[in-house]
Amino acid sequence: MASTYDLDKPSVSNVEENRTRLCEEFAAITGTDSAVAQCYLAENEWEMERALNSFFEADLEKVFEEDLIESEPGPNTKKQKVEERPPEECIDLTEDSSASAHKTSEEDESKLSLISWNVDGLDTDNLAERARGLCSFLVLYTPDVVFLQELIPPYVQYLKKRAVSYLIIEGGEDGYFTGMMLKKSRVKLIESEIVAYPTTQMMRNLLVAQVTFKDQKLCLMTSHLESCKGQAAERMKQLRVVMQRMREARDDVTVLFGGDTNLRDAEVVKVGLPPSVCDLWERLGKQEHCRYTWDTKANSNKSVPYVSRCRFDRVYLRPATKVGVPCIAPDHMALVGLEKLDCGRYTSDHWGIYCSFSLG
Repeated sequence: MASTYDLDKPSVSNVEENRTRLCEEFAAITGTDSAVAQCYLAENEWEMERALNSFFEADLEKVFEEDLIESEPGPNTKKQKVEERPPEECIDLTEDSSASAHKTSEEDESKLSLISWNVDGLDTDNLAERARGLCSFLVLYTPDVVFLQELIPPYVQYLKKRAVSYLIIEGGEDGYFTGMMLKKSRVKLIESEIVAYPTTQMMRNLLVAQVTFKDQKLCLMTSHLESCKGQAAERMKQLRVVMQRMREARDDVTVLFGGDTNLRDAEVVKVGLPPSVCDLWERLGKQEHCRYTWDTKANSNKSVPYVSRCRFDRVYLRPATKVGVPCIAPDHMALVGLEKLDCGRYTSDHWGIYCSFSLG
């Protein structure tokens, strides 16, 4: 007869199954393989959060160090030079340029513009050049609002030094997280908050900011929903949280959500969008050239043995409905980041989404 101890003890098969699942989740989050995942998880007693923190504690700042420092003679170390550089000497790589392709007319100045982009900060190859690539698109498009996913602390520090015309709001501190950038001259922050997803296994949450743009109240939201096909149930739970927040916002507030949703169309159908919420790509005519934001057929940053074309990155709008409040309506959408950088890679393994909105 089996002892009480034996009955309570997890079976070997259950332990193996659970650890295999943890390895798969770790590898999906970090972009590594099962061997690396197993090493970090085993060292951290198979606790996912501890293992991820251990992985991301590696000193990635050296990836950006060379770019952040202008070469100058002398025996001082690079780190010393960074500390000695006065903040005002930082070069703003996102400063408005007369060569900008957008906002050149009075009509354009009245429009709200947004970029949403998973910048793949977890991939440290050519990361400094790819971060400069992001800044070059900020110069070109001068977006009022930027939603970013898969940021890591060194990437944020780089943006703070090189995108000083933007206010940066972070959706976390450790590992990887989301962020927002608000054009200081046009968007004013009132308050921000981080909404937890209680059952996430991948450190995901919802970053929310209340702002004003030309005296209009906006609620901005970004998130990176649970990744991988097997996490559909959790991803749909997270989408429900997003939709509830959009639906319950005050009627004098326009709500904009953008991010890497990892959603499949069937999952959106199961959850259902509130009648007041629209998918921008669908609202603007389902243009084929804007369909796929994750496209391994066109984007070679990830070496995968298959072709995957998905509309993972999405933007949702819930206009204000109060009588007398001007309506914000989408009028343009395009994919950005389609050009290779000098290093031979793209700014990210995702294309970014650029969209603009008319007021009135």
